[in-house]
Amino acid sequence: MRAWIDRSRAVRLLAVLFWLALWQLASVMIAQEIVLVSPVSAVRTLIGLMGTASFYRSVLGTFGRILLGFALALTSGTLLAALASRFRVAELLLHPPMAAINATPIASFAILALILIGSRNLSVFISFLMVLPVIYLNVLKGIASANGKLLEMARAFHVGRARRLGAIYVPAVLPYLLAACQVALGMCWKSGIAAEVIGQPPYSIGTALYQTKLFLATDELFAWTLAVVLISAGVERLALMGIQRLGGRAEGRP
Repeated sequence: MRAWIDRSRAVRLLAVLFWLALWQLASVMIAQEIVLVSPVSAVRTLIGLMGTASFYRSVLGTFGRILLGFALALTSGTLLAALASRFRVAELLLHPPMAAINATPIASFAILALILIGSRNLSVFISFLMVLPVIYLNVLKGIASANGKLLEMARAFHVGRARRLGAIYVPAVLPYLLAACQVALGMCWKSGIAAEVIGQPPYSIGTALYQTKLFLATDELFAWTLAVVLISAGVERLALMGIQRLGGRAEGRP
């Protein structure tokens, strides 16, 4: 098993190196850093940015807003899915807004929200809104997939709701919730930073990206993009580990 995991990691690393080499080749062929910088230049610029206080203020500002939006969507989506699974009327009422949110472009919500709530909290709202249907629909499917025979047995033996929740519903919902979070975290970062580019709140990655456009600083554009990819991957990994641990505790596992 360990050998298979090591092999899988090696294959992934080779895939990353392949695309980095392709990026480097394209940069050399174009030979215009203002159009496409090399990976080496992007990393060098990122290291330079990491030596400034403004970099960390921007990262922390964006991280806080996006994390808040994700947490609100995770909580609201889970509670609404539980409500919809319990009451058919609630599911029917929630279906149109969730479908509308899925179909509406981010820009439309961002411009409307910018008028209503201003730029400071725009990325929180957009992150929340874009992720809410993903969490809601997946948790709803997870609840529906709970083993009906086990539920009937639990009711027959008068098993309490808390026990049923941990023993039956959590194992059914957890795979769907993990899959939803894996997609939702990436959506949070993309939609949240896009909202920051529109709203330009102080101390944010989106504002920094917008400034690279004004000054044609392509090296900084790629450096910030690389930073977002690395931070997003790290946050996704930590969040999934946390959800798995909470799910294990709910099921009674150490």
